[in-house]
Amino acid sequence: IFLSLTLFSLNRKKMNLKSERRGIHVDQSELLCKKGCGYYGNPAWQGFCSKCWREEYHKARQKQIQEDWELAERLQREEEEAYASSQSTQGAQSLTFSKFEEKKTNEKTRKVTTVKKFFTASSRTGAKKAEIQEAKAPSPSINRQASVETDRVSKEFIEFLKTYHKPGQDIYKQCKLFLDTMNHKRELSIEEQSECAQDFYQNVAEKLQTRWKVPPEKVEKAMDQIEKYIMTRQYKYVFCPETTDDEKKDLAVQKRIRALHWVTPQMLCVPVDEEIPEVSDMVVKAITDIIEMDSKRVPRDKLACITKCSKHIFNAIKITKNEPASADDFLPTLIYIVLKGNPPRLQSNIQYITRFCNPSRLMTGEDGYYFTNLCCAVAFIEKLDAQSLNLSQEDFDRFMTGQTSPKKQESESFSPDVCLGVKQMYKNLDLLSQLNERQERIVNEAKKLEKDLIDWTDGITKEVQDIVEKYPLEIKPKNQALAAIDSENVENDKLPPPLQPQVYAG
Repeated sequence: IFLSLTLFSLNRKKMNLKSERRGIHVDQSELLCKKGCGYYGNPAWQGFCSKCWREEYHKARQKQIQEDWELAERLQREEEEAYASSQSTQGAQSLTFSKFEEKKTNEKTRKVTTVKKFFTASSRTGAKKAEIQEAKAPSPSINRQASVETDRVSKEFIEFLKTYHKPGQDIYKQCKLFLDTMNHKRELSIEEQSECAQDFYQNVAEKLQTRWKVPPEKVEKAMDQIEKYIMTRQYKYVFCPETTDDEKKDLAVQKRIRALHWVTPQMLCVPVDEEIPEVSDMVVKAITDIIEMDSKRVPRDKLACITKCSKHIFNAIKITKNEPASADDFLPTLIYIVLKGNPPRLQSNIQYITRFCNPSRLMTGEDGYYFTNLCCAVAFIEKLDAQSLNLSQEDFDRFMTGQTSPKKQESESFSPDVCLGVKQMYKNLDLLSQLNERQERIVNEAKKLEKDLIDWTDGITKEVQDIVEKYPLEIKPKNQALAAIDSENVENDKLPPPLQPQVYAG
Protein backbone atom coordinates (compact mmCIF):
# COMPACT_ATOMS: atom_id res chain seq x y z
CA ILE A 1 0.00 0.00 0.00
CA PHE A 2 2.83 2.39 0.87
CA LEU A 3 4.52 1.75 -2.49
CA SER A 4 1.27 2.36 -4.37
CA LEU A 5 0.64 5.63 -2.55
CA THR A 6 4.21 6.76 -3.26
CA LEU A 7 3.92 6.01 -6.97
CA PHE A 8 0.57 7.81 -7.09
CA SER A 9 2.10 10.85 -5.40
CA LEU A 10 5.03 10.94 -7.85
CA ASN A 11 2.75 10.61 -10.87
CA ARG A 12 0.52 13.36 -9.56
CA LYS A 13 3.53 15.61 -9.01
CA LYS A 14 4.69 15.04 -12.59
CA MET A 15 1.23 15.88 -13.85
CA ASN A 16 1.25 19.06 -11.76
CA LEU A 17 4.61 20.12 -13.19
CA LYS A 18 3.40 19.56 -16.75
CA SER A 19 0.21 21.46 -16.07
CA GLU A 20 2.05 24.38 -14.49
CA ARG A 21 4.46 24.67 -17.38
CA ARG A 22 1.64 24.50 -19.84
CA GLY A 23 -0.05 27.42 -18.06
CA ILE A 24 3.02 29.70 -18.05
CA HIS A 25 4.79 28.65 -21.22
CA VAL A 26 4.98 31.27 -23.98
CA ASP A 27 6.42 30.39 -27.37
CA GLN A 28 9.27 32.64 -28.42
CA SER A 29 7.49 33.22 -31.73
CA GLU A 30 4.72 34.96 -29.78
CA LEU A 31 7.22 37.60 -28.64
CA LEU A 32 7.92 38.68 -32.22
CA CYS A 33 5.94 41.17 -34.29
CA LYS A 34 2.76 39.56 -35.60
CA LYS A 35 3.40 41.13 -39.00
CA GLY A 36 6.40 38.83 -39.42
CA CYS A 37 9.12 41.45 -39.77
CA GLY A 38 11.39 39.67 -37.27
CA TYR A 39 11.47 42.37 -34.60
CA TYR A 40 10.03 42.07 -31.08
CA GLY A 41 6.39 43.03 -30.65
CA ASN A 42 4.72 44.61 -27.68
CA PRO A 43 1.24 44.35 -26.11
CA ALA A 44 1.04 48.15 -26.01
CA TRP A 45 1.42 48.13 -29.82
CA GLN A 46 -1.18 45.34 -30.22
CA GLY A 47 1.51 42.79 -30.97
CA PHE A 48 3.34 44.90 -33.60
CA CYS A 49 6.89 46.19 -33.37
CA SER A 50 7.51 49.93 -33.20
CA LYS A 51 8.02 50.29 -36.94
CA CYS A 52 4.96 48.27 -38.02
CA TRP A 53 2.81 49.93 -35.36
CA ARG A 54 3.67 53.39 -36.63
CA GLU A 55 2.81 52.29 -40.17
CA GLU A 56 -0.56 50.99 -39.02
CA TYR A 57 -1.09 54.14 -36.94
CA HIS A 58 -0.39 56.40 -39.94
CA LYS A 59 -2.74 54.39 -42.14
CA ALA A 60 -5.52 54.71 -39.59
CA ARG A 61 -4.81 58.42 -39.18
CA GLN A 62 -4.83 59.09 -42.93
CA LYS A 63 -8.08 57.15 -43.23
CA GLN A 64 -9.61 59.26 -40.47
CA ILE A 65 -8.48 62.48 -42.16
CA GLN A 66 -9.95 61.35 -45.47
CA GLU A 67 -13.26 60.51 -43.80
CA ASP A 68 -13.28 63.94 -42.14
CA TRP A 69 -12.67 65.55 -45.54
CA GLU A 70 -15.54 63.66 -47.14
CA LEU A 71 -17.85 64.47 -44.26
CA ALA A 72 -16.98 68.18 -44.39
CA GLU A 73 -17.56 68.33 -48.17
CA ARG A 74 -20.90 66.53 -47.90
CA LEU A 75 -22.11 68.85 -45.15
CA GLN A 76 -21.01 71.86 -47.16
CA ARG A 77 -22.91 70.70 -50.25
CA GLU A 78 -26.05 70.10 -48.21
CA GLU A 79 -25.84 73.57 -46.65
CA GLU A 80 -25.25 75.21 -50.04
CA GLU A 81 -28.21 73.44 -51.62
CA ALA A 82 -30.48 74.32 -48.70
CA TYR A 83 -29.37 77.93 -48.77
CA ALA A 84 -29.79 78.24 -52.53
CA SER A 85 -33.32 76.85 -52.48
CA SER A 86 -34.40 79.35 -49.83
CA GLN A 87 -33.70 82.44 -51.98
CA SER A 88 -36.71 84.06 -53.62
CA THR A 89 -35.07 85.94 -56.49
CA GLN A 90 -32.34 84.84 -58.86
CA GLY A 91 -30.29 88.00 -58.53
CA ALA A 92 -30.39 88.09 -54.79
CA GLN A 93 -29.73 84.38 -54.75
CA SER A 94 -26.65 84.77 -56.97
CA LEU A 95 -25.21 87.66 -54.95
CA THR A 96 -25.87 86.10 -51.58
CA PHE A 97 -24.66 82.69 -52.70
CA SER A 98 -21.36 84.14 -53.95
CA LYS A 99 -20.71 85.71 -50.56
CA PHE A 100 -21.77 82.53 -48.83
CA GLU A 101 -19.53 80.41 -51.03
CA GLU A 102 -16.56 82.68 -50.38
CA LYS A 103 -17.21 82.55 -46.64
CA LYS A 104 -17.58 78.77 -46.63
CA THR A 105 -14.39 78.35 -48.66
CA ASN A 106 -12.41 80.41 -46.18
CA GLU A 107 -13.95 78.53 -43.24
CA LYS A 108 -13.24 75.19 -44.89
CA THR A 109 -9.60 76.13 -45.50
CA ARG A 110 -9.18 77.19 -41.90
CA LYS A 111 -10.75 73.97 -40.56
CA VAL A 112 -8.66 71.75 -42.78
CA THR A 113 -5.49 73.54 -41.72
CA THR A 114 -6.47 73.02 -38.07
CA VAL A 115 -7.08 69.31 -38.66
CA LYS A 116 -3.72 68.93 -40.36
CA LYS A 117 -1.97 70.68 -37.50
CA PHE A 118 -3.68 68.40 -35.02
CA PHE A 119 -2.85 65.14 -36.74
CA THR A 120 0.56 65.98 -38.23
CA ALA A 121 3.69 65.89 -36.05
CA SER A 122 5.55 69.14 -36.41
CA SER A 123 8.95 67.40 -36.30
CA ARG A 124 8.22 65.94 -39.76
CA THR A 125 8.01 69.40 -41.36
CA GLY A 126 11.69 70.02 -40.65
CA ALA A 127 13.61 72.41 -38.51
CA LYS A 128 12.51 75.65 -40.19
CA LYS A 129 9.10 75.76 -38.56
CA ALA A 130 10.67 75.14 -35.13
CA GLU A 131 13.19 77.93 -35.76
CA ILE A 132 10.33 80.33 -36.49
CA GLN A 133 8.62 79.33 -33.26
CA GLU A 134 11.86 79.86 -31.34
CA ALA A 135 12.30 83.33 -32.84
CA LYS A 136 8.76 84.35 -31.93
CA ALA A 137 8.74 83.24 -28.33
CA PRO A 138 11.54 81.94 -26.09
CA SER A 139 11.11 78.55 -24.47
CA PRO A 140 9.54 78.63 -21.00
CA SER A 141 12.14 76.08 -19.89
CA ILE A 142 14.81 78.80 -20.07
CA ASN A 143 13.16 80.76 -17.29
CA ARG A 144 12.52 77.66 -15.20
CA GLN A 145 15.13 76.81 -12.62
CA ALA A 146 16.70 73.52 -13.68
CA SER A 147 17.21 70.76 -11.20
CA VAL A 148 20.61 69.46 -10.20
CA GLU A 149 20.18 66.32 -12.27
CA THR A 150 19.06 68.31 -15.31
CA ASP A 151 22.12 70.56 -15.08
CA ARG A 152 24.41 67.55 -14.74
CA VAL A 153 22.86 65.80 -17.75
CA SER A 154 23.07 69.00 -19.82
CA LYS A 155 26.77 69.41 -19.04
CA GLU A 156 27.47 65.79 -19.88
CA PHE A 157 25.56 66.13 -23.14
CA ILE A 158 27.51 69.22 -24.18
CA GLU A 159 30.83 67.55 -23.34
CA PHE A 160 29.80 64.49 -25.33
CA LEU A 161 28.84 66.54 -28.40
CA LYS A 162 32.24 68.24 -28.45
CA THR A 163 33.72 65.01 -29.79
CA TYR A 164 31.42 65.28 -32.84
CA HIS A 165 32.57 68.80 -33.78
CA LYS A 166 30.25 70.27 -36.48
CA PRO A 167 27.60 67.50 -36.28
CA GLY A 168 27.56 68.00 -32.52
CA GLN A 169 26.49 71.63 -32.88
CA ASP A 170 23.67 70.67 -35.24
CA ILE A 171 22.54 67.88 -32.91
CA TYR A 172 22.37 70.26 -29.96
CA LYS A 173 20.42 72.79 -32.02
CA GLN A 174 17.94 70.13 -33.15
CA CYS A 175 17.45 68.96 -29.57
CA LYS A 176 16.77 72.49 -28.34
CA LEU A 177 14.27 73.06 -31.13
CA PHE A 178 12.53 69.79 -30.31
CA LEU A 179 12.25 70.71 -26.62
CA ASP A 180 10.77 74.08 -27.54
CA THR A 181 8.30 72.38 -29.85
CA MET A 182 7.26 69.95 -27.14
CA ASN A 183 6.74 72.80 -24.70
CA HIS A 184 4.17 74.24 -27.12
CA LYS A 185 2.43 70.88 -27.50
CA ARG A 186 1.41 70.22 -23.91
CA GLU A 187 -2.24 70.22 -24.93
CA LEU A 188 -1.75 67.25 -27.27
CA SER A 189 -2.49 63.72 -26.11
CA ILE A 190 0.34 61.58 -24.79
CA GLU A 191 0.12 59.36 -27.90
CA GLU A 192 0.70 62.35 -30.16
CA GLN A 193 3.61 63.55 -28.04
CA SER A 194 5.04 60.05 -28.25
CA GLU A 195 4.66 60.17 -32.02
CA CYS A 196 6.59 63.44 -32.12
CA ALA A 197 9.41 61.93 -30.06
CA GLN A 198 9.60 58.84 -32.27
CA ASP A 199 9.71 61.03 -35.39
CA PHE A 200 12.49 63.08 -33.86
CA TYR A 201 14.55 59.97 -33.06
CA GLN A 202 14.13 58.72 -36.62
CA ASN A 203 15.00 62.05 -38.23
CA VAL A 204 18.14 62.58 -36.15
CA ALA A 205 19.34 59.01 -36.72
CA GLU A 206 18.88 59.40 -40.47
CA LYS A 207 20.77 62.69 -40.49
CA LEU A 208 23.62 61.18 -38.49
CA GLN A 209 23.98 58.36 -40.99
CA THR A 210 23.33 60.19 -44.29
CA ARG A 211 24.17 63.88 -43.91
CA TRP A 212 26.93 63.74 -41.30
CA LYS A 213 28.30 60.26 -42.21
CA VAL A 214 28.65 59.17 -38.61
CA PRO A 215 29.70 55.49 -38.11
CA PRO A 216 26.94 53.14 -36.85
CA GLU A 217 28.57 52.54 -33.46
CA LYS A 218 28.83 56.29 -32.84
CA VAL A 219 25.23 56.78 -34.01
CA GLU A 220 24.01 54.42 -31.31
CA LYS A 221 25.98 56.24 -28.62
CA ALA A 222 24.74 59.59 -29.86
CA MET A 223 21.11 58.43 -29.82
CA ASP A 224 21.54 57.21 -26.24
CA GLN A 225 22.85 60.59 -25.15
CA ILE A 226 20.12 62.42 -27.07
CA GLU A 227 17.44 60.32 -25.42
CA LYS A 228 19.00 60.92 -22.00
CA TYR A 229 19.16 64.70 -22.50
CA ILE A 230 15.64 65.06 -23.89
CA MET A 231 13.77 62.70 -21.57
CA THR A 232 15.46 64.01 -18.44
CA ARG A 233 13.90 67.38 -19.24
CA GLN A 234 10.55 65.97 -20.39
CA TYR A 235 10.15 63.36 -17.64
CA LYS A 236 7.88 65.36 -15.34
CA TYR A 237 5.51 66.17 -18.20
CA VAL A 238 5.22 62.82 -19.98
CA PHE A 239 5.60 60.22 -17.21
CA CYS A 240 2.18 59.11 -15.94
CA PRO A 241 0.36 62.27 -17.12
CA GLU A 242 -3.02 63.12 -15.68
CA THR A 243 -4.69 62.80 -19.07
CA THR A 244 -4.11 59.03 -19.12
CA ASP A 245 -5.29 56.13 -16.97
CA ASP A 246 -1.74 54.98 -16.18
CA GLU A 247 -2.15 55.64 -12.46
CA LYS A 248 -5.38 53.65 -12.40
CA LYS A 249 -3.63 50.72 -14.07
CA ASP A 250 -0.77 50.98 -11.56
CA LEU A 251 -3.15 50.67 -8.63
CA ALA A 252 -4.98 47.76 -10.26
CA VAL A 253 -1.75 45.82 -10.87
CA GLN A 254 -0.45 46.59 -7.39
CA LYS A 255 -3.70 45.40 -5.82
CA ARG A 256 -3.60 42.26 -7.96
CA ILE A 257 -0.05 41.41 -6.91
CA ARG A 258 -0.90 41.95 -3.24
CA ALA A 259 -3.84 39.56 -3.59
CA LEU A 260 -1.44 36.97 -5.06
CA HIS A 261 1.03 37.12 -2.16
CA TRP A 262 0.32 33.45 -1.38
CA VAL A 263 1.68 32.13 -4.70
CA THR A 264 4.72 29.92 -4.06
CA PRO A 265 7.64 29.08 -6.38
CA GLN A 266 6.38 25.51 -6.53
CA MET A 267 3.05 26.65 -7.99
CA LEU A 268 4.84 28.55 -10.74
CA CYS A 269 7.37 25.73 -11.23
CA VAL A 270 10.25 28.14 -10.59
CA PRO A 271 13.59 26.31 -10.97
CA VAL A 272 15.29 28.35 -8.24
CA ASP A 273 16.42 27.05 -4.85
CA GLU A 274 16.64 29.98 -2.47
CA GLU A 275 18.21 27.74 0.19
CA ILE A 276 21.49 28.15 -1.70
CA PRO A 277 23.13 31.39 -0.47
CA GLU A 278 24.34 32.43 -3.93
CA VAL A 279 20.90 31.90 -5.40
CA SER A 280 19.26 33.82 -2.58
CA ASP A 281 21.61 36.76 -3.22
CA MET A 282 20.73 36.71 -6.93
CA VAL A 283 17.02 36.76 -6.14
CA VAL A 284 17.46 39.76 -3.82
CA LYS A 285 19.49 41.62 -6.47
CA ALA A 286 16.88 40.88 -9.13
CA ILE A 287 14.11 42.26 -6.92
CA THR A 288 16.21 45.33 -6.12
CA ASP A 289 16.83 46.02 -9.81
CA ILE A 290 13.19 45.74 -10.83
CA ILE A 291 12.19 48.09 -7.97
CA GLU A 292 14.98 50.53 -8.83
CA MET A 293 13.52 50.94 -12.32
CA ASP A 294 11.01 53.49 -10.98
CA SER A 295 13.78 55.80 -9.73
CA LYS A 296 15.25 56.31 -13.22
CA ARG A 297 14.18 59.08 -15.55
CA VAL A 298 15.61 57.93 -18.88
CA PRO A 299 13.86 55.06 -20.71
CA ARG A 300 17.22 53.49 -21.51
CA ASP A 301 18.14 53.47 -17.80
CA LYS A 302 14.82 51.81 -16.96
CA LEU A 303 15.54 49.19 -19.61
CA ALA A 304 18.99 48.66 -18.10
CA CYS A 305 17.36 47.84 -14.75
CA ILE A 306 15.15 45.24 -16.45
CA THR A 307 18.18 43.75 -18.19
CA LYS A 308 20.20 43.53 -14.96
CA CYS A 309 17.25 41.92 -13.20
CA SER A 310 16.93 39.36 -15.99
CA LYS A 311 20.63 38.49 -15.91
CA HIS A 312 20.47 37.88 -12.15
CA ILE A 313 17.53 35.56 -12.79
CA PHE A 314 19.50 33.60 -15.38
CA ASN A 315 22.43 33.30 -12.98
CA ALA A 316 20.16 32.06 -10.18
CA ILE A 317 18.69 29.39 -12.47
CA LYS A 318 22.13 28.37 -13.70
CA ILE A 319 23.46 27.91 -10.16
CA THR A 320 20.40 25.93 -9.09
CA LYS A 321 20.26 23.60 -12.11
CA ASN A 322 24.00 23.61 -12.79
CA GLU A 323 23.22 24.22 -16.46
CA PRO A 324 22.23 27.19 -18.64
CA ALA A 325 18.66 28.40 -18.21
CA SER A 326 16.04 28.13 -20.95
CA ALA A 327 13.22 30.48 -21.89
CA ASP A 328 10.73 28.15 -20.18
CA ASP A 329 12.71 28.56 -16.95
CA PHE A 330 13.17 32.32 -17.27
CA LEU A 331 9.57 33.49 -17.69
CA PRO A 332 8.13 31.70 -14.58
CA THR A 333 11.03 33.02 -12.50
CA LEU A 334 10.48 36.55 -13.80
CA ILE A 335 6.80 36.27 -12.83
CA TYR A 336 7.85 35.13 -9.35
CA ILE A 337 10.27 38.08 -9.01
CA VAL A 338 7.56 40.55 -10.01
CA LEU A 339 5.11 39.00 -7.54
CA LYS A 340 7.67 39.04 -4.76
CA GLY A 341 8.97 42.56 -5.48
CA ASN A 342 5.69 44.27 -6.47
CA PRO A 343 7.52 47.10 -8.31
CA PRO A 344 5.98 50.57 -7.85
CA ARG A 345 4.18 52.18 -10.80
CA LEU A 346 4.86 49.14 -12.95
CA GLN A 347 2.38 49.95 -15.72
CA SER A 348 3.45 53.60 -15.87
CA ASN A 349 7.07 52.58 -16.34
CA ILE A 350 6.17 50.11 -19.07
CA GLN A 351 4.05 52.71 -20.87
CA TYR A 352 6.78 55.35 -20.50
CA ILE A 353 9.39 53.04 -22.02
CA THR A 354 7.04 52.06 -24.83
CA ARG A 355 6.19 55.65 -25.72
CA PHE A 356 9.53 57.46 -25.42
CA CYS A 357 12.34 54.94 -25.70
CA ASN A 358 14.49 54.82 -28.80
CA PRO A 359 12.51 52.27 -30.88
CA SER A 360 15.63 50.41 -32.05
CA ARG A 361 16.24 49.24 -28.47
CA LEU A 362 12.78 47.74 -28.12
CA MET A 363 12.77 46.06 -31.52
CA THR A 364 16.07 44.15 -31.26
CA GLY A 365 18.78 43.10 -28.80
CA GLU A 366 18.66 41.77 -25.28
CA ASP A 367 16.96 44.90 -23.94
CA GLY A 368 14.02 44.39 -26.29
CA TYR A 369 13.85 40.67 -25.47
CA TYR A 370 13.81 41.18 -21.70
CA PHE A 371 11.32 44.06 -21.94
CA THR A 372 8.95 41.95 -24.04
CA ASN A 373 9.17 39.14 -21.48
CA LEU A 374 8.35 41.61 -18.70
CA CYS A 375 5.25 42.71 -20.59
CA CYS A 376 4.25 39.05 -20.97
CA ALA A 377 4.83 38.48 -17.23
CA VAL A 378 2.57 41.40 -16.30
CA ALA A 379 -0.10 40.20 -18.72
CA PHE A 380 0.10 36.71 -17.18
CA ILE A 381 -0.28 38.10 -13.66
CA GLU A 382 -3.35 40.08 -14.70
CA LYS A 383 -4.99 36.95 -16.15
CA LEU A 384 -3.67 34.38 -13.65
CA ASP A 385 -6.34 31.87 -12.62
CA ALA A 386 -6.74 28.53 -10.86
CA GLN A 387 -5.94 26.50 -13.97
CA SER A 388 -2.62 28.32 -14.49
CA LEU A 389 -1.49 27.26 -11.00
CA ASN A 390 -3.06 23.78 -11.23
CA LEU A 391 -5.41 24.52 -8.35
CA SER A 392 -9.09 23.89 -7.88
CA GLN A 393 -11.34 26.90 -8.24
CA GLU A 394 -12.42 26.57 -4.60
CA ASP A 395 -8.83 26.67 -3.30
CA PHE A 396 -7.96 29.56 -5.60
CA ASP A 397 -10.94 31.60 -4.40
CA ARG A 398 -10.12 30.91 -0.75
CA PHE A 399 -6.49 31.92 -1.26
CA MET A 400 -7.48 35.11 -3.10
CA THR A 401 -9.98 36.15 -0.42
CA GLY A 402 -7.49 35.46 2.39
CA GLN A 403 -9.61 32.77 4.07
CA THR A 404 -6.60 30.46 4.07
CA SER A 405 -3.13 30.22 2.57
CA PRO A 406 -0.90 27.40 1.36
CA LYS A 407 1.34 25.75 3.92
CA LYS A 408 4.66 27.52 3.96
CA GLN A 409 8.03 25.89 4.31
CA GLU A 410 9.39 25.74 7.83
CA SER A 411 12.59 27.44 6.76
CA GLU A 412 10.70 30.60 5.78
CA SER A 413 10.13 31.40 9.46
CA PHE A 414 13.85 31.46 10.26
CA SER A 415 15.70 34.67 10.89
CA PRO A 416 18.45 35.68 8.46
CA ASP A 417 21.11 34.99 11.16
CA VAL A 418 20.51 31.24 11.29
CA CYS A 419 23.25 29.31 9.50
CA LEU A 420 22.57 27.01 6.59
CA GLY A 421 23.41 23.86 8.60
CA VAL A 422 20.75 24.58 11.22
CA LYS A 423 18.20 25.28 8.50
CA GLN A 424 19.04 21.99 6.81
CA MET A 425 18.80 20.13 10.11
CA TYR A 426 15.33 21.49 10.83
CA LYS A 427 14.33 20.83 7.26
CA ASN A 428 15.36 17.17 7.62
CA LEU A 429 13.54 16.91 10.95
CA ASP A 430 10.44 18.32 9.34
CA LEU A 431 10.76 15.81 6.51
CA LEU A 432 11.13 12.92 8.98
CA SER A 433 8.12 14.19 10.89
CA GLN A 434 6.08 14.25 7.70
CA LEU A 435 7.21 10.72 6.83
CA ASN A 436 6.30 9.55 10.34
CA GLU A 437 2.85 11.08 9.99
CA ARG A 438 2.38 9.39 6.65
CA GLN A 439 3.52 6.04 8.09
CA GLU A 440 1.13 6.34 11.02
CA ARG A 441 -1.66 7.28 8.67
CA ILE A 442 -0.93 4.24 6.49
CA VAL A 443 -0.86 1.92 9.54
CA ASN A 444 -4.15 3.34 10.78
CA GLU A 445 -5.70 2.95 7.37
CA ALA A 446 -4.43 -0.67 7.21
CA LYS A 447 -5.91 -1.44 10.64
CA LYS A 448 -9.15 0.17 9.59
CA LEU A 449 -9.17 -1.94 6.43
CA GLU A 450 -8.57 -5.09 8.47
CA LYS A 451 -11.38 -4.18 10.88
CA ASP A 452 -13.69 -3.46 7.94
CA LEU A 453 -12.94 -6.90 6.48
CA ILE A 454 -13.63 -8.61 9.81
CA ASP A 455 -16.83 -6.64 10.29
CA TRP A 456 -17.90 -7.50 6.76
CA THR A 457 -17.28 -11.22 7.36
CA ASP A 458 -19.17 -11.17 10.66
CA GLY A 459 -22.01 -9.31 9.05
CA ILE A 460 -22.34 -11.79 6.22
CA THR A 461 -22.23 -14.73 8.69
CA LYS A 462 -24.92 -13.16 10.85
CA GLU A 463 -27.16 -12.49 7.87
CA VAL A 464 -26.83 -16.13 6.75
CA GLN A 465 -27.68 -17.39 10.25
CA ASP A 466 -30.70 -15.11 10.44
CA ILE A 467 -31.98 -16.39 7.12
CA VAL A 468 -31.45 -20.03 8.15
CA GLU A 469 -33.30 -19.45 11.42
CA LYS A 470 -36.14 -17.66 9.69
CA TYR A 471 -36.47 -20.23 6.96
CA PRO A 472 -35.34 -23.59 8.51
CA LEU A 473 -34.49 -26.42 6.16
CA GLU A 474 -36.88 -29.40 6.69
CA ILE A 475 -35.44 -32.71 5.49
CA LYS A 476 -38.29 -35.13 4.59
CA PRO A 477 -37.89 -38.98 4.72
CA LYS A 478 -36.76 -40.58 1.55
CA ASN A 479 -39.60 -42.01 -0.58
CA GLN A 480 -39.51 -45.70 -1.67
CA ALA A 481 -38.16 -46.12 -5.09
CA LEU A 482 -40.60 -47.15 -7.78
CA ALA A 483 -40.03 -50.66 -9.04
CA ALA A 484 -39.42 -51.32 -12.66
CA ILE A 485 -42.29 -52.84 -14.58
CA ASP A 486 -40.34 -55.98 -15.34
CA SER A 487 -38.66 -56.38 -11.97
CA GLU A 488 -39.54 -59.14 -9.54
CA ASN A 489 -41.87 -57.62 -7.04
CA VAL A 490 -43.67 -59.62 -4.47
CA GLU A 491 -46.30 -56.95 -4.10
CA ASN A 492 -47.44 -57.53 -7.64
CA ASP A 493 -49.42 -60.50 -6.40
CA LYS A 494 -51.75 -58.11 -4.56
CA LEU A 495 -52.80 -56.41 -7.75
CA PRO A 496 -56.14 -57.23 -9.29
CA PRO A 497 -56.08 -59.81 -12.10
CA PRO A 498 -56.24 -57.43 -15.01
CA LEU A 499 -53.17 -55.59 -13.73
CA GLN A 500 -51.21 -58.52 -12.45
CA PRO A 501 -48.27 -59.15 -14.72
CA GLN A 502 -48.21 -62.38 -16.67
CA VAL A 503 -45.18 -64.54 -16.67
CA TYR A 504 -44.47 -66.54 -19.76
CA ALA A 505 -42.12 -69.43 -19.92
CA GLY A 506 -39.52 -69.00 -22.51
